[in-house]
Amino acid sequence: MKTIVSYLRVSTKEQGQSGLGLDAQREAVQRYASSLGATIIAEYTEVESGKRSDRKELLRAIPHAKRSNAVLVVAKLDRLSRNVAFLSALMESGIEFVCCDNPHANRLTIHILAAVAEDEAIKISERTKAALAAAKARGTLLGSARPGHWDGREDARQKGIRKASAEGVKTIKANANAAYTDLYKTITDLRAVGQTLREIADRLNAMGHTTRRGKAWQATQVMLVLRRAEGVRCVA
Repeated sequence: MKTIVSYLRVSTKEQGQSGLGLDAQREAVQRYASSLGATIIAEYTEVESGKRSDRKELLRAIPHAKRSNAVLVVAKLDRLSRNVAFLSALMESGIEFVCCDNPHANRLTIHILAAVAEDEAIKISERTKAALAAAKARGTLLGSARPGHWDGREDARQKGIRKASAEGVKTIKANANAAYTDLYKTITDLRAVGQTLREIADRLNAMGHTTRRGKAWQATQVMLVLRRAEGVRCVA
């Protein structure tokens, strides 16, 4: 008896929370499984845009199916991906997968269907951008700028602001850490042999290094990098 790993995807959090779209996909996979007398051994559900290829649940479903010698089954091809390159990589992984809306499609057919789906996604995006640009040119307020959009939802607005601020801080810190990865060892080694922050800054400048903003090193910048590298407060 064949075994199946089911992969379901919707594009928005609202759909994921309401189950809208998921129930229809789940029913399609179950019908396909019943027609084969197959057993669904696992179900992976994703709430993510089809334009992205870094989908965590799909990346869990693929090795599960491969490890269990199971078939990866999705309700519709566009639920898998609208990205031809990603779909090709999936096919080359050797895993067997089936789209319920076209279970007899061969590799060439799936490539063609994926290319058509990707092209349609691009056209939809272009039409949407054009419509929004035209509306903005007419002076129409869009999104959260619309009059009355936040009426009765001030808590949600403030929560969104706080979340965006927190994400921004995380991004800034991540970028700062990545910018000086190659200098961590040099700086910590100089500090370990007793050099002051000012001396380390002078050494970095002499070596031709600048800060990520293209400025000369100062003791303050050295201190900040040491905090990231060592997780401790440094004293000049």
